[in-house]
Amino acid sequence: MLFPRSASSEARRLVAARTIRGFADGLVSVTLASYLVGLGFSALQIGAIVTATMVGSAALTLWIGLRGGRINPRTTLILGSGLMAMTGLGFSAFTAFWPLMAVGFAGTLNPSAGDVSLFLPVEQSLLTERVSARERTSLFARYTLGGSFAGALGALTAALPGPVADALGAELGDVQRSVFVLYALTSLAVLAMYLPLKVAPRPPQAVQGLGESRGIVLRLAALFSIDSFGGGFVVQSLLALWLFQRFDLSVEAAGTVFFVAGLLSAGSQLVSPVLARRIGLVRTMVYTHLPANAALIAAAFMPTAPLAIGFLLFRMALSQMDVPARQSYVMAVVPPEARAAAASVTNVPRSLASAASPLLAGAMLGASTIGWPLIAGGGLKALYDILLLRQFGSVRPSEESAG
Repeated sequence: MLFPRSASSEARRLVAARTIRGFADGLVSVTLASYLVGLGFSALQIGAIVTATMVGSAALTLWIGLRGGRINPRTTLILGSGLMAMTGLGFSAFTAFWPLMAVGFAGTLNPSAGDVSLFLPVEQSLLTERVSARERTSLFARYTLGGSFAGALGALTAALPGPVADALGAELGDVQRSVFVLYALTSLAVLAMYLPLKVAPRPPQAVQGLGESRGIVLRLAALFSIDSFGGGFVVQSLLALWLFQRFDLSVEAAGTVFFVAGLLSAGSQLVSPVLARRIGLVRTMVYTHLPANAALIAAAFMPTAPLAIGFLLFRMALSQMDVPARQSYVMAVVPPEARAAAASVTNVPRSLASAASPLLAGAMLGASTIGWPLIAGGGLKALYDILLLRQFGSVRPSEESAG
């Protein structure tokens, strides 16, 4: 069955929107590094632009969270779609460093294989209300699956500008610029998914913060920040840049690699809820994540492209299995009235933490082709796994305790 039985039609629309955005994100995350290299930017400058995109996403998510639910979620998603269109048009129009930095900061461009945008916490809180508690993890798995699979197709599509440029006798940069126009057009399809949503505004007295959940949410947010700080060293755009520099890999080859990686990641999402039912959400997060991080570190030491790519693909087959479990866990350990705030509070520090490391990774790549960002990222993410198991291994949601 594609969706859990209890999932509403609006839940399916939200999953469809995530899938469409996933394709756009996968396309631009692979294209971005090559495009910016073609404009003459250094690795440090590319890292700065990637950092700006992630800081901007964090700032937007923080603002939404501070509004405490006073803005209708549907309105937020519609405005985000408009911002997505402006982002694509901005990246296609400007070629200078500072204008691109500004557009990256103010827009929705996602340089990661995952989702770090303002859409994420809003969609998470809405999804939770549109499925039963017992099937929440399964719905989040479909949500992540859609984004991962479409992201893989987007990464594969990123290989097309080169052949198209050769066939037309055009400059590669000009064809790649059209990728950002396509990103802008994709926002229209996303908007079509959001417009029919029916989200009743909550009365002021029902809009609450974290309340008694503050302690557990802040502890989770701190741990998630460690994971995301490590993840920021290896966002897809920077992994592509490392493969370009270290092994002289072409954009077409990199696109194929990330396509396969996305397929592996997408398929693993369906295993996550099965594991969660057997061993629990926290153990699912940790036991799949630790081997993935070991593989990421190992990839940095590989002497040839096939070996490095092999370890990266093994990593991607496991590394995203924690995502639906993590999203479901946060929604499960807080009461319904605190879910929107919990989604924002756990995602904003993650976005801020992941925004801090691409600039450092860019500096590392500018100084050496050795995969120091992979080592740093894998080490920090492994530390997160160990701390998460120690602090939350015995904190189980009610539906797990009942099972």
